[in-house]
Amino acid sequence: MSAELGGRSGLRGKISQWLRGRPPEDTAGDGGREALLLAAAAAGLPLAPAAHPAGYRCSCDRVGCPTPARHPVSFAWQTQSTTDRGQIERWARHHPQANFITATGMVHDVLDVPLAPGREALERLLAAGIEVGPVAESDDGRLLFFTLTRGTPEDEDEWWPCELDCHPETMDEHPGLRWHCRGSYVLMPPSRLPGDGQSVHWVRGPEHPLPDPLSILEVLTDACARHVGEEPDHVSASWPLRH
Repeated sequence: MSAELGGRSGLRGKISQWLRGRPPEDTAGDGGREALLLAAAAAGLPLAPAAHPAGYRCSCDRVGCPTPARHPVSFAWQTQSTTDRGQIERWARHHPQANFITATGMVHDVLDVPLAPGREALERLLAAGIEVGPVAESDDGRLLFFTLTRGTPEDEDEWWPCELDCHPETMDEHPGLRWHCRGSYVLMPPSRLPGDGQSVHWVRGPEHPLPDPLSILEVLTDACARHVGEEPDHVSASWPLRH
């Protein structure tokens, strides 16, 4: 037990040092990348390796890759995704340039919004004292709110699709709020994007508990609607689709 507690406190110490801008000695060479990945896994977020930038291109061998440095390496990413510390350490050390994705709909979902309304919503949520979990910012103009998943109900008949549901192949159809749940993923901080110094990085780290998605959804939809000059439709955003 003491060894387990020592390991956890050591990991917290590494994360704390990294966030203060002083990477611990054994992760100084990677900017704290491995420690941050392990912290995310320890919080229950399943990870899998992803492509990385090769200049302004993607590291994969696909000509004209439509999502450069933003997709998993393996087509089996859903079954490959894991929180196993040893496996993540091996991936991180054997593939030091790799980004990582986190598969949604297993433990957590991600509510993915444009940056400006996302920042406004985050300020409103914190000011109102509403619980907010981990939040990541992508330098391509998105803010990612990590929440508990609605994707694993005890009774499968209780599963409900939502018109905001987004998958990797349908993201262009959702320029506003995207709900990553079953069958989707997002890049996990720290990830690098094509371009000069662009990245995906934490605004609020994985040490924050995951909230219920419906507790923050109304504020997010309201902020997104205001930025496009529309009235928010909370009912259609929050409730299951009826077929």
